[in-house]
Amino acid sequence: MAIGIKIYPENPNPREIQKVVDCLKAGGLVIYPTDTVYGLGCDITNNRALERIARIKGVKLAKANFSFICKDLSNLSDYVKQIDNSTFKLLKRTLPGPYTFILPGNNNLPTVFKKKKTIGIRVPDNTICQAIVEALGTPIVSTSIHDEDEIIEYTTDPELILEKWNGLVDMVIDGGYGDNVPSTVIDLTQNDGPVLIREGKGNIDII
Repeated sequence: MAIGIKIYPENPNPREIQKVVDCLKAGGLVIYPTDTVYGLGCDITNNRALERIARIKGVKLAKANFSFICKDLSNLSDYVKQIDNSTFKLLKRTLPGPYTFILPGNNNLPTVFKKKKTIGIRVPDNTICQAIVEALGTPIVSTSIHDEDEIIEYTTDPELILEKWNGLVDMVIDGGYGDNVPSTVIDLTQNDGPVLIREGKGNIDII
């Protein structure tokens, strides 16, 4: 049974945030709000939790394209190779925001991701999400949750999310209605500049 927990984005309650962090540290899977769609995430250091997410998504963990949710750019160098000045300026200008940037991973990546040459980095403009990552002390490995509905690709109602994901995850955070437009994905690993992979909520004029 998943626990439903209400957290208000205007002023996230530290005690409620700590409950989420405790769940993540214990290997739990959490569905949480971002500045785009609701995400499914776990602690980056917990292999068993990572395997659970891969099973749910029906992918092999080593090949999974999960994003790393970071609080800000300060811990980017923990997982990303050194980037040039223009790339850093682009990240600084757009984050926090509704973008996923594909960047070259370094040797500090968790063992299960060691073979991946690139990783997706997200810094959502969402106070709940930021508070969780800050309290956890490490990024959250994350993936968007999809809906089977042919018209609406992403579930936006936290109560419906709890109902649907009840037997699969350990906690669902109700942070209000989510968006149904995903992040804009931009590849920054190519020699000839930024490449648009998916147009989403983030303005593509930045590239």
